[in-house]
Amino acid sequence: MSKRGKRKDDDDDYVSDEDAPAKKTSKKDSDSDDDIVICELSRNRRVSVRIFQGKVVVDIREFYVKDGKQMPGKKGISLSMDQWNVLRDHVDEVDKAVGGGNS
Repeated sequence: MSKRGKRKDDDDDYVSDEDAPAKKTSKKDSDSDDDIVICELSRNRRVSVRIFQGKVVVDIREFYVKDGKQMPGKKGISLSMDQWNVLRDHVDEVDKAVGGGNS
C-alpha cells in the first residue's frame, strides 16, 4: 500500500510541475527596441542582433502582427557568438552543399 501512496505523491508533484508555464508570460516583458535588424529574409522572417540575458545573440526568427505591431514568434533560433562564428566559418561549405557555389 505504501507504493500507491508514493504514486499519488509522484502524480501530485507532476501536476504541480505543469503549473510552471506561467514563466512564459515574462517573455512578453522584453522589448524589441534594442534589436538591430540586419535584414528581412521574407515578409515574416528577420535576422537581427540583440542582447539576451546580457549576451549578444544573432536571432533568426519569424514574426507575426498583433495589434498592428510586429511581434517575435516561437519559430526561430538565437545563436550565441560562438555558434554564429562556427556557422559563418562554414558558409562556403553550406553553399556548395545546396548547389549555390558560383564556381
